[in-house]
Formats: sequence, structure tokens, C-alpha cells
Amino acid sequence: MPREHTLYNYRLQQLLWAGLDWLYPPVCGGCDKAGFRWCPDCQKQAHPVPGPLCEVCGLPQPSPGVCAACQASPPPFRALRSWAVFEGPLRSAIHSLKYRRNLALGEALARPLAEFARSFDWPVEAVVPVPLGIKRLRERGYNQVELIAMPMAAYNHWRFAPQAVKRVRDTVSQVGLSMIERQENMRGAFRADPKQVSGRSVLVVDDVATTGATLSACSEAILSAGARQVFALTLAKTLPHHGLKDV
Repeated sequence: MPREHTLYNYRLQQLLWAGLDWLYPPVCGGCDKAGFRWCPDCQKQAHPVPGPLCEVCGLPQPSPGVCAACQASPPPFRALRSWAVFEGPLRSAIHSLKYRRNLALGEALARPLAEFARSFDWPVEAVVPVPLGIKRLRERGYNQVELIAMPMAAYNHWRFAPQAVKRVRDTVSQVGLSMIERQENMRGAFRADPKQVSGRSVLVVDDVATTGATLSACSEAILSAGARQVFALTLAKTLPHHGLKDV
């Protein structure tokens, strides 16, 4: 989707949400406070991932540089970064967007994510949301990642490419799977369109990063289709003490 179409669609989306807010006053996705989709108090409680971070996977570690795991087995993406820790109001907001059809929340959360993404000065030539499988998309009716990624791309005047990657087979839910099980579950799950990614520097976006298995599989597909490089961005990141039960 060209930049001008992304911006046009975003403006239409803004008008839609403004009209709905007038008819049905919103409540905050993080705390249910009336009058906000994402309130200032919840914004203050969104904690950055504590550094120093691995230069590649973005996990906290004792000292700057590349962590031992990424040195031993480098992921396909150049770098993965997440706006905040997956806890508190942000965790509630993501679950509200994902499972409670709080669609307008995507645009509200895209604003801080867009500013965060700009801080890295990555050479982004296309923004690709991680796609859902056909079965999951039919059940949910929407891809929550697109609701975040499209306005984020519009804010930063980046090309949005929602059709650049397809999920070619349905996978089981990642909730509760171990790291190895997640990697096996996602192996070969995606296929990218060379016409949309070949020769480009691509930013792949997801809502939450846990083990990085989904982002790695998506990045591999994009690189196999000829992309020059891939960066990865998520709204939230789980830390080791969170476990793998509800992400």
C-alpha cells in the first residue's frame, strides 16, 4: 500500500473512531477509566524494557553487546525492539484489543509505538504486520496487529504492506508452548511476496514478543523473498519471569 493510501486510510479510520467516540464515549483499555481509549495514567505505567539490552534480540542482559544465545544462533532479523514490558495496564490493553474487540485501541497504542520506532532511525521501506491464519482470522474477524501497524506506519510516513506476507498454514496457539515447541509450530508457516519485499528494508510488526519464534519465522520468509534486511518491532515484550502461559 503506497504511503499516500496508508495516510488516506488512516484519516478515514480517525474520522470513524471520532464519530464512534461521540456516540459511545470510550473507556481506557488499560483501566476502564471513562473518556479515554488509553489514559495518561496507564501510559505512565508502561515501563520500558530494562537495559542494557542485547543488540539483536532486545532482551535485558548484564552488559551491552550481543547476548550468548544470539551469538550461538543469530536470528534472521537485524534487531528486535519492544516499546514496553508486557505487564500491568499494557497487558490488559493488548488483551482487550485482541480478545474483546476493542478495535479503536489499536490507533491509540500506535501513537507511542510510532515515536518509539522513529528513535532507532531504521531505514524502513515497508511495514509488514504478522498475519493471522485463515481460521483464526475468521474466528476473530480482524488482525489486531494490523490495527496497530497501519496507523503506526501512517504516523511515520512509511509504506504499509499488509499483503506482503501470508500465513500458508494454520498453527496452534502459542499459549503455553515451550520455546522449542513455538519454533517448531511456526516453522514454514509464512510465505512472502517478492514483488513487495525484494530489495527492501522491511519492518515486521507484532503485538507481543515472547520467544521471538513468530517474528523469526516471518523474517525468514521475508528474507527468502529477497528482502535486503528485516527489523522487528512489537508493542510489548515478555520477560523470563512472565513465563509462557498467557501470551
